[in-house]
Amino acid sequence: YVTSAAFDKAQQACEVALGQYPFSTELLIDRAQISAMRGDYTEAERQISNVANLDPDNADVAVTRGIIATQRGDFEEAVRFFQAALAQNPDREDIHFNLGLAYQSWQKYKSAARHYKHSLRLHPDNETTVQELLNCLEASNRLPEHEEFFQRFTDDDPYSAVAWYNLGQYYYRLEKYEQAAAAFDYAIVVDADFHDAHHWLADTYVCQLEYLKAIAEFELSYPTGEPTDEALCNIGECYEKLRDWEQARLFYRKALDINPDMDEAWFGQGVLLQEQDRHFEALYFFRKAIELYGESGEYWSALGAAENQVGNVVSALEAYEKATEVAPDDATGWVSWSAILYEQGHYDEAIDLISHAVELHPHESHFHYMFCAYLLASGRLREAYQELETALSLNYEQHSLLFDYFPELEKQPALRRLIDQFRK
Repeated sequence: YVTSAAFDKAQQACEVALGQYPFSTELLIDRAQISAMRGDYTEAERQISNVANLDPDNADVAVTRGIIATQRGDFEEAVRFFQAALAQNPDREDIHFNLGLAYQSWQKYKSAARHYKHSLRLHPDNETTVQELLNCLEASNRLPEHEEFFQRFTDDDPYSAVAWYNLGQYYYRLEKYEQAAAAFDYAIVVDADFHDAHHWLADTYVCQLEYLKAIAEFELSYPTGEPTDEALCNIGECYEKLRDWEQARLFYRKALDINPDMDEAWFGQGVLLQEQDRHFEALYFFRKAIELYGESGEYWSALGAAENQVGNVVSALEAYEKATEVAPDDATGWVSWSAILYEQGHYDEAIDLISHAVELHPHESHFHYMFCAYLLASGRLREAYQELETALSLNYEQHSLLFDYFPELEKQPALRRLIDQFRK
């Protein structure tokens, strides 16, 4: 129950167990930790204090107090408690893991990585530790220098499927997909039923645009006869990329047969219909995906595009506005929203919106060309030429985009001279 974050049920199970074993310090500690996870810190503190009175030398008392402090956001105090517990038990991997988590939450990524690595040396099979370590290394820009750390596990035990799997995860994060695929493949050679390795090998093939290979691996990413909604949805997406609409729809529907609330499968069916210019039908599926998960900027942007295609301009604007609210760092919503306003002649509003996209992606020439077009339409010529210079510097070849927005600009000699100057 704790693993699946069902804390109320976990507490109920704990209370039933304590009814039979009322003096079990292990259960009392579990109850205190569950209270902390539920956010009831006062009760958690009271419960762990009672345990401390019964068993003052129990290292788990300090660990639990560290967990409570971490949950409260008092990371400095959490570190003190975990270090006290570690002094008693220097080789407990869970204490190193919790120390790593406290440091990571405190944004002290180097210290966090040090303890995650120690935890992995003691327990290399913990996938959560691997993922958190990779997150810290990525956040501190130290991924490339840790190849030897992950390779050492395969050197020490070449027949460890987990060691190869972890090395594959490392290469995947570095976007070294050939090496990642090779590592996942080795893991599968050692353990043919390593379903997670099949899944990540499939994901790696997707990144390499090898969709048929990915489908074959996704089909091996679950026990025989026990497909998961995630695997079926992933297969559907691969068929979508291959533009095999019927097969894609079939697998999205299979995923929904297992889990009717799978927003990704509803969204995928909407994408299929949108790709086939069946925009009215796509609306239903996009709305259903948003009903299930309304915090996706991608979903709202897709709905906005479909609404715009069928002429529901007001609804499209509302959808794009919502996209920028839930995903303000995603340029798609800002760009699409601005394009509709531009088409309607609301140039100043369009300029305000496209400026957000330019701030998010200053090296994306397409956005600078759009910005230039909007400024020209608004009569702000000096600013427009400055944006054009930036756009031409970033990507000269895309200057034709400007004429897509303003065909009449091709006849302007001053603009032509500026473009020719950059060409030369």
